[in-house]
Amino acid sequence: MAPTFTSTSHPTSDPTSLLTFTEEHEELRSTLRRFLADKAPSEAVRRAMGSAQGHDPALWRQMAGQLGLHGLALPQEYGGFGGGPVELGIVLEELGRVLLPSPYFATVALAGQALAVSGDDSAKARWLPAIADGSLTGTLALAEESGSWNVADVAAEAVHGDDAWRVFGTKMFVVDGHSADLVLVVARADPGPALFAVDGAAPGVTRTRLETLDPTRRLARIDLDGAPALRVGPPGDATGYLRRVLDLAAVALAAEQVGGARACLDAAVEYAGTRVQFGRPIGSFQAVKHKCADMLLKVEAARSAAYHALSVAAGTPGGPPLPATAGRPDGLSVSAAIAAAYCADAFTHAAKENIQIHGGIGYTWEHDAHLHLKRAKSSEQLFGGPAMHRRRLADLVGISVTTATEG
Repeated sequence: MAPTFTSTSHPTSDPTSLLTFTEEHEELRSTLRRFLADKAPSEAVRRAMGSAQGHDPALWRQMAGQLGLHGLALPQEYGGFGGGPVELGIVLEELGRVLLPSPYFATVALAGQALAVSGDDSAKARWLPAIADGSLTGTLALAEESGSWNVADVAAEAVHGDDAWRVFGTKMFVVDGHSADLVLVVARADPGPALFAVDGAAPGVTRTRLETLDPTRRLARIDLDGAPALRVGPPGDATGYLRRVLDLAAVALAAEQVGGARACLDAAVEYAGTRVQFGRPIGSFQAVKHKCADMLLKVEAARSAAYHALSVAAGTPGGPPLPATAGRPDGLSVSAAIAAAYCADAFTHAAKENIQIHGGIGYTWEHDAHLHLKRAKSSEQLFGGPAMHRRRLADLVGISVTTATEG
């Protein structure tokens, strides 16, 4: 039976307080971990990532029907269970541990959350119930051929005529864009950038799967040539709303990265305790001990950053960005930038060290260590790399960053 949540946030009212998990949260985590251990072992993950769809449709339906994961963080009035960012973060952390190939991140964390915070009751009523019951997949299309995830750099255009919107342009690196039923496209319009809903199978939509580093997550190019669209979200220039959507997406990805990093740490520690060299476990050697200790520090720090960001995001579920206070910038934007930068680095570090501790076997196709490294390197570029998030953080808190040049 799917869980029911009586609270959408942490127990305290202060959104900057430390995140405290409830018994319901811990039960959600343990239930999902048991489910994934049974349904998504390494062999199943490899079968799914090699399939035409890139995921297991039967498992997708079970996640929706048996566990209620799709509607977990969606409003009850639209078929969800009334959870929020914290509950979504727990799910993504566990999915990240096993590298599950699934449109869950694209559908729920991207499209679902974008609709949920849109303030557009018509759009929410039209698509959220189908996302909640697992009958609709979706995604968010922002980046273009420049590779920028900045809303201000969007070149795609939406033109209104004959009482309808049509979208023109090319979107790149669209998560599960090859198969999504609903594509939420960021495009320029009058008076500013806005979000538009496009049917993935509509005329004027051409989708091409990209050959990428990570086989566990599909990315696509989407060409839009006058594709019919519906505007979603607030009227006028929606830049502020779109930035909130991106902040929530970055926090969700950070939670997933924490799960992947923890899996690397666990695998490295287990191998170090069982692999024998020179008559003793390699974990008894100081160099290996130090590697494992450094991994633990980075993973736990990343977890703290992600959990804090989830806590801040849960402070105003379904509402506008947290307001700036006492001259300080929006709390969600700051915490999202910190989590995005640190968790990406931590996952990549843990994945590399895991391979180092495993030695040559870690580089082989048969071992899962290389899959975690590929996911880490691929995901760190979603929504901008760590360097971009650090630059944004510096701008948000008013730090002047200068680059020294050699004379």
